Amino acid sequence: MNLTLRETALAFRRAPLPSLLSITTIAFSLFVFGLFGLVAVNIHDVIGNVAERVEVVAYVERGTPIEATETAMSDIQAFPEVQSVAYVSSADALARARRELPEFRSVFQDLEANPLPASIEVHLKPPFRDATHVAAVADRLRSFHFVDDVRYGGDWIAKLDHLRNIAAAVGAVVGAAFALVAIMIIGTTIRMAVLHRKDEIVIMRLVGATDGFIRRPFLLEGLTKGLLGGLLALGLSYGAWALVNGYLLRAAFFTGGEAALGVAAGGVLGLAGSLVSIGRHLRSI
Repeated sequence: MNLTLRETALAFRRAPLPSLLSITTIAFSLFVFGLFGLVAVNIHDVIGNVAERVEVVAYVERGTPIEATETAMSDIQAFPEVQSVAYVSSADALARARRELPEFRSVFQDLEANPLPASIEVHLKPPFRDATHVAAVADRLRSFHFVDDVRYGGDWIAKLDHLRNIAAAVGAVVGAAFALVAIMIIGTTIRMAVLHRKDEIVIMRLVGATDGFIRRPFLLEGLTKGLLGGLLALGLSYGAWALVNGYLLRAAFFTGGEAALGVAAGGVLGLAGSLVSIGRHLRSI
């Protein structure tokens, strides 16, 4: 292992400029991948923010004792899909309508009696904010004898699901394409390093070195270049995000875990590119 580390460090010292060019090339290929990742993260956040509005509202029949409602709310809170439950009295519903619908203020002021029913508002946990789970929760709410009606906006939730599926499919296809391009670019840069040292590889073969022994320094070199390229790409991505966030629109950046995963992905891509290139070269000599 120590010999492998020495060989890798020696390869960087022998050809600092080609190594720097390789890292820069890898960084820019990963930078493009990182920009796509930023777009995907922000699309995911936008869809998540819209999904936060998903709720199921159960309207309570007039005259229902508050004790029965409170007992039901405890049962509803125990549903595995439910994040929170809130009771909205008829007076609170009227106050909200007056506040949120100012165009009907004159109508609300002339009311002799409050026509709005009390309701139970149910918010779901993020993994369950889709049409299937929402409909299932709505069906369970209808089973309570005092529930007069249940509303949850099934049409727009179905459209949200469709948008979420499209975003996931496009993200998977485009992300795979960018990853493939990154592997090809990284493989090419590592292959240049392999060709630069082909005489050394031939000599090592002549003295009996195994393919594994020859391969290890190149794999470590590819991993190192990939990690360094990933770090540089992360810095470039942050710079691009800062410009967009400061001058165009508010955008989210990678979390710490996502950033670490991106750098690790650079190392994996560098390792994969090295594995492909050195394997192909060893088969040809």
